[in-house]
Amino acid sequence: MTRQRALWVSTSMATRGGVATFVRTIRQTRLWTDWEIHHIVTHRDGSIATRLRTFITGAVAFVMALVFHRPDVVHLHTASYGSFVRKATLAWIARVARIPVVLHVHGAEFHSFYCRSPGSVQWIIRSTLTHASAVVALGAGWAGRLELIAPQARIIVVPNAVRPRVAVTQPTAAEPVHAVFLGEIGDRKGTFTLLDAWAKLLADGFGQGRARLTIAGDGEVRRARDTVTELALNDSVNVLGWIGSDAVADLLETAQVLVLPSRNEGQPMAILEAMARGLCVVACNVGGIPDLIDDSCGVLVAAGDVDALVSALRHVLRDHEDRSRLGSAALRRVEADFDVEVVSRRFDTIYRQVRR
Repeated sequence: MTRQRALWVSTSMATRGGVATFVRTIRQTRLWTDWEIHHIVTHRDGSIATRLRTFITGAVAFVMALVFHRPDVVHLHTASYGSFVRKATLAWIARVARIPVVLHVHGAEFHSFYCRSPGSVQWIIRSTLTHASAVVALGAGWAGRLELIAPQARIIVVPNAVRPRVAVTQPTAAEPVHAVFLGEIGDRKGTFTLLDAWAKLLADGFGQGRARLTIAGDGEVRRARDTVTELALNDSVNVLGWIGSDAVADLLETAQVLVLPSRNEGQPMAILEAMARGLCVVACNVGGIPDLIDDSCGVLVAAGDVDALVSALRHVLRDHEDRSRLGSAALRRVEADFDVEVVSRRFDTIYRQVRR
């Protein structure tokens, strides 16, 4: 059997965020061994010096891998801004070496990044996308945006992936419903919209003790804790700050609702992780979120609409039957469309096509 080699380049698997989660998830599939995937890190959390040193070290390792191991395909995971600059540099090096490049676009703000860039940078972005052997978009909406940027690029839709889990346990009538927010704490993810909605929910008569909210993530942790105190929410809201992947899994298994009222998104791994456990998801109809859930398996509201978020939360926290129904439908959708085993086989097909 002919050996197959793929070279993956991304942020460190220990880095915070969805890309690292995605890479860790794919690493558990046969794709990783069937293609003898070698992973190179070109970014990690830390100071500017740490990030620069990581990229230089990763770039050298990348060139060495091209020269001495000659992969069949290079798979570059990119977001926007600095991430794209790093991956575009490596993409052109691989092109000079005549090795097919799969450029996997994860960035929620990629179209904004393109629009805000000067003309010369826009040309580089278009050229990089166009000359890649394949450009992976997370959903149809993102594929459309990339097609507007680079009409000649070969764009393929492959969603993020997750491994289906056992459905969470629903609380008894005497137990509080547990809602969770996972992600970077700040305005883009809608954290403070959520806290305003939670305060209004309680002020409108939703009884204390009937629900609790846990907020986990990096970002503006202190501001979130101060806001919880200012809004007198300490009895029902707990701000944990950043927690590791194992702790995230444990947290989700104690919850019944995930709330992510983002103003801008790609395709959040937090939503997929929640769906994979049968949680009911309340989110906003922005970015790639509608590619994951619709009214049949979740609740979507307009971004920034506090009243709509209050109404959605009141419904899913009160209606035990509908909350359970939506969570079960979300888990079935994961099994059908986002199972990591299914998605990994799509990458296998892409690799076989581009290496010809």
